[in-house]
Amino acid sequence: MFGFFKKKSQVEVLQEKYQKLMQESHKLSTVDRAAADAKYAEAEKVAEQIQELKKG
Repeated sequence: MFGFFKKKSQVEVLQEKYQKLMQESHKLSTVDRAAADAKYAEAEKVAEQIQELKKG
């Protein structure tokens, strides 16, 4: 009931950002490969941030 009042952790926020970037990359892959690769690279940076947060 009060779940929407719960603040998301930084990992959860980054995971949502990662999912969004991967979806955008997939959509762009059929139209503009360079833009898709740029989105994928950005998503990989977010994935690295997630891994660092999980480690420490």
